[in-house]
Amino acid sequence: MPVIQGATAPTFTVGNTRFTGLAAPSRGATETCVWRTHVAPGTLPAEHSFDREEVIIVLSGRATASFDGVEQPVVAGDAIVVPAHTSFSLANPYDEPLEMVAVLPVGALARMAGGEPFTPPTAQ
Repeated sequence: MPVIQGATAPTFTVGNTRFTGLAAPSRGATETCVWRTHVAPGTLPAEHSFDREEVIIVLSGRATASFDGVEQPVVAGDAIVVPAHTSFSLANPYDEPLEMVAVLPVGALARMAGGEPFTPPTAQ
């Protein structure tokens, strides 16, 4: 059973958001990808979707989640279930960072608004 050390897990930064890849095929997972996400204060939303369901657990901070253009507040302790093929974004207009853990099936493809499908680096 592999143990992925958080301190040595790969990180990826997109804008004001840092992703730490925990479980993924390149790190021994065969069915589920997991990553920790740090969203800096003042981060604007980036609309995207996945072809599979995504589950996000908010660990600390708060944000505004948007599902197909409908906004909802989220806070620490909340779980966000994003259905497959749903346009989703998360904004952190607040003064404190937002920390989350995201879970997605291996093989899921992401699509940024108006873009082509791709495998996110956290899922490789």
